[in-house]
Amino acid sequence: MRSTAGTGADPTPVSRRLIFAAAIAVVASSVSLLTAAPGVARPASSATGFGQPYAGVPKYEKWAPTESTTAAQVNRPLGLKAADMIARKLGLDKEQVFTPEQYELFITGRGVGGDPAAAELVDESVRILTNTTGNPLYANVNGTLTPIVLGSYGLFVNTAGVLMSPANDDSPSRLVNSVLEPGGYLDTWCRQNGCEASIRMLRRSAYTSEVVYLNESQQQSEPAELVPNQKRGRSSTVGMSMAPCIWIINLALIYTLNPNVAAKMPARWTPIPADVAQAIAASPTGQVPYSQYASSFPG
Repeated sequence: MRSTAGTGADPTPVSRRLIFAAAIAVVASSVSLLTAAPGVARPASSATGFGQPYAGVPKYEKWAPTESTTAAQVNRPLGLKAADMIARKLGLDKEQVFTPEQYELFITGRGVGGDPAAAELVDESVRILTNTTGNPLYANVNGTLTPIVLGSYGLFVNTAGVLMSPANDDSPSRLVNSVLEPGGYLDTWCRQNGCEASIRMLRRSAYTSEVVYLNESQQQSEPAELVPNQKRGRSSTVGMSMAPCIWIINLALIYTLNPNVAAKMPARWTPIPADVAQAIAASPTGQVPYSQYASSFPG
């Protein structure tokens, strides 16, 4: 990896990693990451337990992850078959996504008008959003480089061992918004490198209709960036990247760039352990030391 800031050391060359990002919980100004504090959302959907604005567009909500019911489902990746099916339901055409060559140039900051710094933010963001089984992030935990997988919880740990939501102000997947916003680097690079059709497809998909919900959610959740869920009389909390409208936006963007990467996103969401959620919510920065809460996560 070109840089380990905010994600973790990974000796695998970028050309061999399926990484990219996207809204990279990541979304751009018009699709910037949402955040939400427990207890703020409007009445929850009886089907999913998420209230608005986190539930997003009603007709698309059913394609977002449901809650895990077994330990084996926690942090399990979506898989390409499911990613392809959901992408079609969201209005995406696999024939119009980036070619492997375009993806490789974009993610490495090459091509006409390529920017390595912008590509690095995308790279780091995608790794955060695809932090599922088989794709650990690496962090310094009490002096030891430790593999960590927390995708289903909507959380991640940066290289310094700090636990937070991917929508936290200091997360690469929040900082990348300026790269992805309409008229920004992504649009410019695509115009100069033959990807205009891919971006037109993306903007005509569910991606755009979810933006209003995303922006509203983000305004409610600083600094914790957590989302409440109320279902069958039980309250729980998950990180912003697993809220239906945010997950759908990220899936649409990542799939447009590389369907194989989108297949590595979390298939199910899992409640954050209560003590961890309380600590993040109480923190003035929305960040806590992972070493103090590692034992709260099963496995």
